[in-house]
Amino acid sequence: MVEKDFCHSCLTAVRVLRVSLVDELEGHIDSLIEVLVCREVFTRDDREEVLCQPGPRARVRKVLDILECKGEEAAKIFLAVKSHYQYSKEVNTDPPQSKEYNKVKQKHKDVLRRRSESMLFYNTRHGEKILFSEHYVNLLLVDGHQGLENKRHEVLTFGQKRLCLQQKSAVHKKITPAELFSAAKAVRRVRKVLVSGVAGIGKTILVQKMLFDFGGNKDHLAFDFIIHMTFRDLNLIDKPTNLRELILRKNRHLAKELDNILANDNKLLIILDGFDEFRHCRSCDMDVFVTEPDEDAEVEEVIGSLMQGELLSNASVLLTSRPVAISYIPVGCIDRFVLITGFSLAEVQDFFLCYFQDSTLADRMFSVVSANELMLTLCYIPAFCYIVCCILKESKDLCGETPKTMTDIYVQYLVALLRSHTQARVEPCLQDQRAGSVQQLSDTVLKLGRLAFQKLMEHQTLFYSSDQEVAALEGCSLVSTFLDKTIAQEPGCTEEVYSFAHLTIQEFFAALYCAVTDHPLPDALHCTSSPREESSSGNLDLFSRFLSGILSERNTSLLSRQVGICCHKEKVDAHRHKIIREVRMLCENGAHILNHLHCLFEQQDPSLALEMQPNMLRVNVSDETLSQMDYNAIKYFLNLTKGKISELDLTGTGISCDTLRDIQHLLHRCESLWLGENNLDMETVQVIANVLQESESIMYLGLGWTNIGDDALLVLSSAIRVKKKLQELWMEGNRVSHKGLLSLRDLIPDPLKKVVAIWNDLTDTEPECVQTKDNVTVNFTDDAMWEEWGKWVFKRCEVTSNEKLVMVLHKVCNISTHCLEAQWAKTFYNQLSQLIKSRIESCTEEDVCKKLKQFDSILNL
Repeated sequence: MVEKDFCHSCLTAVRVLRVSLVDELEGHIDSLIEVLVCREVFTRDDREEVLCQPGPRARVRKVLDILECKGEEAAKIFLAVKSHYQYSKEVNTDPPQSKEYNKVKQKHKDVLRRRSESMLFYNTRHGEKILFSEHYVNLLLVDGHQGLENKRHEVLTFGQKRLCLQQKSAVHKKITPAELFSAAKAVRRVRKVLVSGVAGIGKTILVQKMLFDFGGNKDHLAFDFIIHMTFRDLNLIDKPTNLRELILRKNRHLAKELDNILANDNKLLIILDGFDEFRHCRSCDMDVFVTEPDEDAEVEEVIGSLMQGELLSNASVLLTSRPVAISYIPVGCIDRFVLITGFSLAEVQDFFLCYFQDSTLADRMFSVVSANELMLTLCYIPAFCYIVCCILKESKDLCGETPKTMTDIYVQYLVALLRSHTQARVEPCLQDQRAGSVQQLSDTVLKLGRLAFQKLMEHQTLFYSSDQEVAALEGCSLVSTFLDKTIAQEPGCTEEVYSFAHLTIQEFFAALYCAVTDHPLPDALHCTSSPREESSSGNLDLFSRFLSGILSERNTSLLSRQVGICCHKEKVDAHRHKIIREVRMLCENGAHILNHLHCLFEQQDPSLALEMQPNMLRVNVSDETLSQMDYNAIKYFLNLTKGKISELDLTGTGISCDTLRDIQHLLHRCESLWLGENNLDMETVQVIANVLQESESIMYLGLGWTNIGDDALLVLSSAIRVKKKLQELWMEGNRVSHKGLLSLRDLIPDPLKKVVAIWNDLTDTEPECVQTKDNVTVNFTDDAMWEEWGKWVFKRCEVTSNEKLVMVLHKVCNISTHCLEAQWAKTFYNQLSQLIKSRIESCTEEDVCKKLKQFDSILNL
């Protein structure tokens, strides 16, 4: 089908300028509507429809929507009228402020400086003060963002991808915190900035750096006031509130001048830290707005209005979030996306020097870490760099074995902190003292674990002192070691609120509790036969990996010896059998298996693989951007198995040439290898060619939508001739022409029994073309092969995100009308149309929704 052409100049201009028009016209939209009515562009009904919208920005959007329906002439008049409403923004028009205003401004800076002068290290000893200025290490920020379709537990997606980001600085522009709200090529002022990054990467430290610099009168932050709010604090609000109250909760010193501060909102920056922890994060992209600072509403409505510019439209907003929650942010209002990528290798070394305060010791400890791939990988994430340093400082003589997994590191971290904070180390001493100390220690750890587990199952990260589980910890000396405390203040009421220093620490303690008690496993961890049903949300991915690692022989022994906590042998054995059973089932039915491979990796027990040998080895890790740690888990499993790999599905994993070369010896065992939807350059194609030349097993190869052309196909065809084992070659959606297909002429029909080349550059007509052969498919046909293909594509569409669905639709909707004559095609595209309609109904992202509607209209033609 051919999409309708909308290339009229004025309508196109309105569409292109849509976001900037909302900013430009919100201040005088009502008068603009009256002019449009007078010019007979809008009717009175149109005007009423616009005025019914909540807030000026929503009214501008409605005006633009109506113009879409009225055509080119209406858009032309609108642009002419709009030009009379151009106005200068903040060009030395700020009125001089009163002496009292400036006095409050300096006091606020002093307050922020005092609040941010100490480093927020996890588990700092009581009374210990670590100066921010002496321990801050630069973080790398780059323009752009990880796609909204991100791996669900992002901590493990980093690995050596961190180095790739540094090497691609030409694509990702490095920026400093001072440059967040300035852009040299910006058409309009940058007001809304989203900073994203995985857990522990330094988002909160970045915020602290900005507050520290602002409090120190650094001129690079051109604001009069910065208001800092955390979503953890906002979670404590359970009744209607307003922006004024939110600001004054922790800034009472601003009360007298708050009206002037809000009136001068172009000089105001509001920082909202930790959006992914907001319990109302799914409700911020809404149509109900608050437009006045004193207007009461639910907290999510106030925050949503602030983010979308309906409230304090001239104020700047900095939002931080883990990638997992970005899909709930109204990204249409974001002016700049920034990815925080943690430390570089040099910055890791700087951190070691700051931590150990001794260059010789720091160099020696860095050498230890450099020899351990896992530990070095984690050190690019600041929070884990601190954990690794803590282990090295406190436990270098305590735990002899070098950590091999994430769980190993956390277990050693637990032991290190217990020794450091309590001195309750299990060693030969008086028997009574030893027994009492160990019992008290293990009881406290289990109480922390119970709290972590129950709150994790309830999706809670904040715990009130009135909670039964928190009350049980009263008087325990270890509470301050692992829990942070804040004070929730309400009129006439003050209550202490606790949280684990980091979400991953809560997940670890939750897994520890589940491992050493009789508590049954959460229902979400029980495997199903559906490819992704068992982990659709991914909330418990890291929990399940920690659980598997804790139940391993080496960690159960370490916990028993150092902490006095014993895992029941029955639970250890039951977990082993669960892993064996579920991995075997997932291999045999080809369901998504990545998290289970991580669980197996955490066990580090080769005997498991010997017990689980499946009848058919199908490894499906498709549709997730894989990190080096993911590949480590995949390699670990496949190296333990024997014989042929029936299927390895790496579709849409972002695999690189280096990674493919690293697992090349495993690819020789594959009968079916699917590498579609990865951008394969010629160097990567050569690695695939080497596999074809050397493998005695490979029969099916999928290279759909990999951007290969005739040159790549020529290399592959030469490789196929060596062993002549390949029977099917799928390369739909590429740049192959008839010339490229000719390179396969002597390989069809033996060994190549099927070549699929639909959606390629087959536009020329050459008489000797191989497409006339029955074995070469360049168009849809009415046979069982395409019916199965349609089922496979639709199954992927059902479980993918809206953004990924749009990418798939771009590919599969590029068809001509005669292709729909086959019955399977009619069924497939009808199902696809129904899926799109259901996604549109629930879609909260305006841009993605528009694209879905476009494809819906295409399929309905």
